Amino acid sequence: MEKREERMPGIGLALGAGGARGFAHIGVLEVLEEHGVVPAYLAGSSMGSLVAALYASGLTTGMMEKLALNLKRKHWIDLCVPGMGFVTGEKLRQVVKLLTRERRIEEMARPLAIVATDLGTGERVIFTKGPAYEAVRASVSIPGIFVPYRLDGRLLVDGAVVDRVPIEVVRDMGADLTIGVDVALAPSDAPVKSLFDVIFQSVDIMEREIFRHRTVYADIMVRPDVGRFSSTAFTNIEEIVEEGRQATRKMIPHIHDKIAEWRKDR
Repeated sequence: MEKREERMPGIGLALGAGGARGFAHIGVLEVLEEHGVVPAYLAGSSMGSLVAALYASGLTTGMMEKLALNLKRKHWIDLCVPGMGFVTGEKLRQVVKLLTRERRIEEMARPLAIVATDLGTGERVIFTKGPAYEAVRASVSIPGIFVPYRLDGRLLVDGAVVDRVPIEVVRDMGADLTIGVDVALAPSDAPVKSLFDVIFQSVDIMEREIFRHRTVYADIMVRPDVGRFSSTAFTNIEEIVEEGRQATRKMIPHIHDKIAEWRKDR
């Protein structure tokens, strides 16, 4: 008798903020794929939105890692006279536009949501349609570093200000099981050397406290050990990606257990 193929739950993956430490998301995605746990839904805040958008647009994890290793600051950082930020973000917007081939969020290979924050109202803004590069540009606008992004009459900043790991968002998209990836849970061990470090560290502390008091939990949380790396240096990329791999490998048995439990309840 032919064995009936077991149904897979719709896996929702929420990728969190964390600056350069967010490259760990690439390693997470790679190991999930290796074990047949391919996300059906993706949501991201800040750096997580960038990785989620590139993955949803069809870039492989190998391609993303090569890009991370070879893209230099000059390719995506455009400094300006300080006003509402030090970085205009236009270079980054153009890079994301190129890499996603100008695709709209609703045209992606799998459902995608990108989270930003309305600076005027403090509301969470969830993008599920429109140009992906516009949404990512808004989501990565770290207060004090990037100039806030004006879009549709709103002044938008980093999605992590209100929702660092958008677990609730990916669940609302229809996910049966949710996996959250938090690259900023523990305090950073990296030395504070610049004004950028001061701002990043301050925002990170605020976001961590907000997340700690939220009542939304993922079915599985993956927490790469990246506290020793700077959020701003964009060095040690290979090691950061590897930490994502290692953290995910440790969670694979737990993920399979959750999938088995879900199947039993069907």
